[in-house]
Amino acid sequence: MSIKQTLLASVLVFAPVTAMAADLTIGFSQIGSESGWRAAETTVTKQEAEARGIELKFADAQQKQENQIKAIRSFIAQGVDAILVAPVVATGWDEVLEEAQDAEIPVVLLDRTVDADKSLYLTAVTSDLVHEGSVAGQWLVDEMDGKDCRIVELQGTTGSSPAIDRKTGFEQAIAGHDNLEIVRSQTGDFTRSQGKVVMESFLKAEGSGNICALYAHNDDMAVGAIQAIKEAGLTPGQDIKIVAIDAVPDAHLAIANGEMNATIELTPNMAGPALDALEAYLADGAMPPKWIQTESKLFTAKDDNQAIYEMKKDLGY
Repeated sequence: MSIKQTLLASVLVFAPVTAMAADLTIGFSQIGSESGWRAAETTVTKQEAEARGIELKFADAQQKQENQIKAIRSFIAQGVDAILVAPVVATGWDEVLEEAQDAEIPVVLLDRTVDADKSLYLTAVTSDLVHEGSVAGQWLVDEMDGKDCRIVELQGTTGSSPAIDRKTGFEQAIAGHDNLEIVRSQTGDFTRSQGKVVMESFLKAEGSGNICALYAHNDDMAVGAIQAIKEAGLTPGQDIKIVAIDAVPDAHLAIANGEMNATIELTPNMAGPALDALEAYLADGAMPPKWIQTESKLFTAKDDNQAIYEMKKDLGY
């Protein structure tokens, strides 16, 4: 199976409802479009719904939790059959999830988790975010092979599960390796523009020759940081090693061009497994596992990143 095909490819109190996929109306509360990966997730989700004959009501929260809560309440008022939500932050969901449960509308979390009782949602379709961070950290451990390395970290949105877990996994992987030290860590809010701004501040604070590696919680921040590194007169990927997460097309292109060293893939097709679970539940009450894990993969310069870029570039990133 090609990369492009692959990419496209507890007891609840919810009362199961018998329904055919073509009769379903599902609300989708998306965080926003802060990154290329997020845009691809939106595109693939819409494609998955269309292919199944599902009416998808889409709401862009523009990175604000209050907008997501309003959208979910609107979906409840409209009497949708189910709700997909990619939560912008992990906390503050109990009340609105209880409202959905009271309305007997199952909720599926996409690519992020929440700090709420697991009985309040049907399942969560995510990667292992801690594992992603751990893979990034282990790559750097192996790459440096005992050499001293001062690391700067571009964190994701403060309070979001990817930012929390990707940081945890990375720190676990480098723990015990005294040659590796995170000297600066700040949020870049998962955006290219902020990745560039924060990297500029790192370079100014540390001095251009005192940063060995950058760990970014997503590729978009890394791509922004690459521009800052180049503007500082340094060579990204050589003077400063760069590892990030998502494996968006531009990251593969950067690796192909020698300006980035590694990325860990996060598939944008969370909707496929989510809709499979919802259709089975709504048809006959089949309960999915509480967590449906998607696959991750490490890409480095050893891979044919130019070819991977060509395969991914039309997926909506």
